[in-house]
Amino acid sequence: MAKSNFISLDSLSFQDFDENSELIPLMTPEDEAEINNEILPNALPILPLRNTVLFPGVVIPITAGRDKSIKLINDANKGGKVIGVVSQKDVDVEDPGINDIYRTGTVARILKVLKMPDGNTTIIIQGKKRFEVNEITSEKPYITATIKEVPEAKPAIDNKEFSAIIESIKDLALQIIKESPNIPTEATFAIKNIESNSFLVNFVSSNMNLLVKEKQELLEINDLQARAMATLKYMTIEFQKLELKNDIQSKVQSDINQQQREYFLHQQMKTIQEELGGVSYDEEIEEMQERANKKRWTSEVELHFNKELAKLQRMNPQVAEYSIQRNYLDLYLDLPWNEYSKDKFDLKRAMRILDRDHYGLEDVKKRIIEYLAVLKLRNDMKSPILCFYGPPGVGKTSLGKSIAEALGREYVRMSLGGLRDEAEIRGHRKTYIGAMPGRILQNLKKAQTSNPVFVLDEIDKLSNSHQGDPSSAMLEVLDPEQNNDFYDNFLEVGFDLSKVMFIATSNSLNTIQPALRDRMEIINVTGYTIEEKVEIAKRHLLPKQLKEHGLKSSHLKIAKPQLEKIVEGYTRESGVRGLEKQIAKMVRHAAKNIAMEETYNIKVTNEDIVTVLGTPKLERDKYENNNIAGVVTGLAWTSVGGDILFIESILSKGKGTLNITGNLGKVMKESATIAMEYIKSNADDFGIDPEVFEKYNVHIHVPEGATPKDGPSAGVTMLTSLVSLFTQRKVKSSLAMTGEITLRGKVLPVGGIKEKILAAKRARIKEILLCEENRSDIAEIKADYLKGLTFHYVSDMSEVLKLALTDQKVKNAKIL
Repeated sequence: MAKSNFISLDSLSFQDFDENSELIPLMTPEDEAEINNEILPNALPILPLRNTVLFPGVVIPITAGRDKSIKLINDANKGGKVIGVVSQKDVDVEDPGINDIYRTGTVARILKVLKMPDGNTTIIIQGKKRFEVNEITSEKPYITATIKEVPEAKPAIDNKEFSAIIESIKDLALQIIKESPNIPTEATFAIKNIESNSFLVNFVSSNMNLLVKEKQELLEINDLQARAMATLKYMTIEFQKLELKNDIQSKVQSDINQQQREYFLHQQMKTIQEELGGVSYDEEIEEMQERANKKRWTSEVELHFNKELAKLQRMNPQVAEYSIQRNYLDLYLDLPWNEYSKDKFDLKRAMRILDRDHYGLEDVKKRIIEYLAVLKLRNDMKSPILCFYGPPGVGKTSLGKSIAEALGREYVRMSLGGLRDEAEIRGHRKTYIGAMPGRILQNLKKAQTSNPVFVLDEIDKLSNSHQGDPSSAMLEVLDPEQNNDFYDNFLEVGFDLSKVMFIATSNSLNTIQPALRDRMEIINVTGYTIEEKVEIAKRHLLPKQLKEHGLKSSHLKIAKPQLEKIVEGYTRESGVRGLEKQIAKMVRHAAKNIAMEETYNIKVTNEDIVTVLGTPKLERDKYENNNIAGVVTGLAWTSVGGDILFIESILSKGKGTLNITGNLGKVMKESATIAMEYIKSNADDFGIDPEVFEKYNVHIHVPEGATPKDGPSAGVTMLTSLVSLFTQRKVKSSLAMTGEITLRGKVLPVGGIKEKILAAKRARIKEILLCEENRSDIAEIKADYLKGLTFHYVSDMSEVLKLALTDQKVKNAKIL
């Protein structure tokens, strides 16, 4: 394509610039001096600019689209290439007149003209001097006007303030270039290579991101130093905006990058999990939603679950809280909300199950059948809280399992022994690391129904600590009026426990909190007689042990007399746990002989029992004779059932002191003191010389000193022992007694009567002395337990002595 020369430049530095030039050289001080020496023409064609302002010395491209502008450019390009450039006040005016343009503009030289494919004309022009429009000479075909030069006031060369402003402009310009993503870094070299101060100010002003009006104001400032200061002010604002913008963009970009990174990682992880056959997080949430749709929970619970599920969906699966939230929702889905098993109300079948599993315990079975009968008739009765109270090994815990089978409900057992943390009952708040629900809800989750038989084992063993009082936490659980909305800290909503049949077991009532005890119906599960133990051993214990040791009933047979010998000689308890251990020894002996192919007696004899179990160890609870004064048999209650208790008294010369030994508690020692004082005050009635009390010391001892003993029920026994000692009279043979005494001589009732009677039968006691008010307790005891016993009821201590002491002196009686 042939080249056309559009321009012919003068001696300025731009003289080397032609249409093939790639770079426009910067203006030098020599170029500036040459421009300043130029004489402006009197009239110029005026080119209005819409969106920019031309400053002296600055080179800018301009695209002309209006016919007038194109005509003006073509004419000027053919002529002297000098035009006047002014800015429009309003960019929307298509054909601006004299009133639509600013009066101050810049004389420009056309450097290059480019014809564009769309018909527009682009020119590259350089500003020279500022001018002011005097008068419009014509508006056709374009505006022509007379002009006058606007002189510029320049500061002195040694002006330090101006030099500082110029240095600040340079520094700030370099910082703006560095911070701005839209300005190429090459602009740094341009700024550094500008030698002319006025051109630097004009160059920076022209390239700042300002409004046309603001740039026009800068152009109209005649004083160069003032214009430089105004430019610096705008630059400072621009730099602050740029910094703020970059800071915001940096933060946003960082967040977006992190989110994108996490998104891509999650997508990759999801793909990997699917490839490996695992479940993705989205599928897991969908599965939870499907399970939730099948649940029969209340609107309140459903609303709470949906809210927590939405929270899980928004959560990043990699954070620690995700697994806590997922476990929380899993608990909601696993709990049996309003899911109940159907009760079976066949009371005859229930009775057969209770009789099959437990021998004796008639009162307990009667109460259970009564409960089932009421539940059958009403079908909506709130479950009462039963508490089976009695010595170990009598079948309290296994009763719960039998009740569950009789009712057709699930069976759940929770051991409370040694529980010290309230959170074990109520759960932890889920904000804690390792948080989990309480054991009440955990067991219901395991049972999968909301109405199981729930056995709270060893409720008397609950203890306090700095982590709270679990027995207080149990108050809500065991109150039928409150537990329909039981609050677990982990679950955070109420759960209905009112359909659960709670059964508590306890060895002692003394350690149960009064408020907790008040919420339960106490059912006394007493010990067994020797005959009952023999039956239990034959029906349950022996078959169970044979099965556990891999033997059949044909491998070992123990008859009732031998079982009775084991009961009497090797066990001393109200329950049958110790008896089961002894039977297990007999079975193991048989198992060993079978394994070693040695001969043994299939039918166990008394000699076999002694061979395997050793000599009988527990004959000490047998009744002793009455040949010694001051030795009386009492009856006591212990945590393992009833027992007989020997009270021994002895006299020694001294000053009348009273010594009491045998690891006795305060109440028992007080009973001895009361008995002594009563005897002293009624010495004449008993035929005792009062001087004896001052000449002899009295020592009372209760054997088995290693065992702690306390309680008021040995009062009558101590009284009888002391009177026998002072009078040297024999105590009635085969007699045992129990009762509390007062200083007035009254006998008061005591508890544990059934256990004490069983202990008396084991010791071959024939007669029992009791308080008159204990007659009603005897009436409630099964007649089989009372066979072979004679009861004497008293209300005064004088009656005790009449019944307990004979007129016969002991052998080798002391003369006092």
